[in-house]
Amino acid sequence: MIIVSYDISDDKLRAKFAKYLSRFGHRIQYSVFEIDNSPRIVNNIVNDLKNKYESKFSQTDSVIIFKMSSSCEVMRFGYAKNDEKDFLIIT
Repeated sequence: MIIVSYDISDDKLRAKFAKYLSRFGHRIQYSVFEIDNSPRIVNNIVNDLKNKYESKFSQTDSVIIFKMSSSCEVMRFGYAKNDEKDFLIIT
């Protein structure tokens, strides 16, 4: 899994970038996406950032990609607890 967090000041560019990221994963916070980690997807995102988006960023814009390893522990609270992939309820 990778986590992509962004702070983009331009509304139109921010909306375009969020729509782009939604092709690969899902939003877990307003400016944070969780994306299944595969080398191809990570490379696509990084290449598109460099080639399509970075030149449009202002000095205050930022994008941070956190590559989570399989040994990382993810703790979820509140509504996020329901976001697990293998969530099963038996009544």
